[in-house]
Amino acid sequence: MEKKYIIALDQGTTSSRAVIFDRDQKVVRMAQREYTQYYPKEGWVEHDPMEIFATQYGVLVDAMLLAGISAEEVAAIGITNQRETTIVWEKNTGRPVYNAIVWQCRRTAPLCEQLEAEGFGEYIHASTGLLIDAYFSATKLSWILDHIPDGHARAERGELMFGTVDSWLMWKLSGGEIFATDYTNASRTMMFNIHTLDWDEKILSRLGIPRCMLPEVKPSSSVFGFAHVDGVAVPIAGVAGDQQAALFGQCCWQEGQVKNTYGTGCFLLYNTGSRPVESKNGLVTTIAASADGSLQYALEGSVFTGGAVVQWLRDEMRFIGESADSEYYARKVQDTGGVYMVPAFTGLGAPQWDMYARGLLIGITRGTRREHIIRAALESIAYQSADLLEAVAADAGRPIVELSVDGGASANGFLMQFQSDILGIPVCRPEVYESTAQGAAYLAGLTIGFWKQQELLSARRIAVRYQPEMTVEEREKRRRGWKRAVSRSLQWAKEDAEE
Repeated sequence: MEKKYIIALDQGTTSSRAVIFDRDQKVVRMAQREYTQYYPKEGWVEHDPMEIFATQYGVLVDAMLLAGISAEEVAAIGITNQRETTIVWEKNTGRPVYNAIVWQCRRTAPLCEQLEAEGFGEYIHASTGLLIDAYFSATKLSWILDHIPDGHARAERGELMFGTVDSWLMWKLSGGEIFATDYTNASRTMMFNIHTLDWDEKILSRLGIPRCMLPEVKPSSSVFGFAHVDGVAVPIAGVAGDQQAALFGQCCWQEGQVKNTYGTGCFLLYNTGSRPVESKNGLVTTIAASADGSLQYALEGSVFTGGAVVQWLRDEMRFIGESADSEYYARKVQDTGGVYMVPAFTGLGAPQWDMYARGLLIGITRGTRREHIIRAALESIAYQSADLLEAVAADAGRPIVELSVDGGASANGFLMQFQSDILGIPVCRPEVYESTAQGAAYLAGLTIGFWKQQELLSARRIAVRYQPEMTVEEREKRRRGWKRAVSRSLQWAKEDAEE
């Protein structure tokens, strides 16, 4: 049967999706399911690995059924995933030994502080390109081994396996035949040397992590093995962490190109080409996805709470019924009435890197209404992203003249216009703004020769280009207010604990 389609599996922080692309790179069908978020303690975030797989396989089947296609028509599968989230499972049974510890989880902050106190930060930064933070996988994995019965001994005996979500999905989809990850996901674990492209023995030794439990690492554009879908072996031919996949999906393949993804968090990546650039402004160095056999690097800034603030407005505060309602209410007022929200629910990422920062709502008066708070929440996403772009421009030594955007929250017209206003540069949203899934599909399709790079570049279309409308004076005033608000949220949880 003719191979007509590429399927991207997009395993995100709050939902699993499957997106089917045809030869013209058009979305044929998409299926999506949300799944359970667990918050066992303040600052802790977990997922059930079995539910991750069940929802991901479920939407794969759903999308194929809805599109009326069979597995025989699928040329390849690409996988993209929430990064840093840590899963450990038994080699013999395939059962997880603990819930997945999510990238947002802050439980390992004390261990990170200990590593910093030991002077380990400089080595980790030089080797992995990262800063010591509970965000990354290494300390999460160490914590799991410390907190399950005989964890370290079982790992040493080869009974346990570690993987980020991509590794877990490939293991399950292949019936245990694939135990691998790609360069981009490995580069987010805080135990992978981005220069030698190998697991770092010094870091593993310090954290008590045996090498035998770690997956094989391959380029993003590789045939990793085969998924078993309805009895058919379909090649898994592209894998990348969600943000690197989005950079690739936006066709930011040249040095100097930059994109920002607005998902649960916000993630800005700047392609630095074949050389890793060390940040002086709170960013991290990471490996970018590539499909031509070359190795590319990127500077990255991470906002921990981006679109998740809209979910908070919907689910916890009950201010809105649907996420899309946020735009309607934000436009009901001319401004926030002086209100700023700093959504540091699980600390602040780049450029502050404060594990103990906490959420803040400031500037409230008797006249503050729900609409002001909703607008302040949306504006907080743009302010945090502006901080990232400011840091990138400083590291790059040149101004950023245009920003490519994608992700679910980029569909919010109010947010994108405000983003352009607060940056003072055009913001461009492509026709397909789910660039994460598109990037995974591109990688898989290019690997097997389904597409060629030039035809993907030629097919890219900009749907909307937002132009800045705010005056320079107003922009600078609002940015000053934002920075004052951020300064008041820093170290909040730590000071509370000390009292």
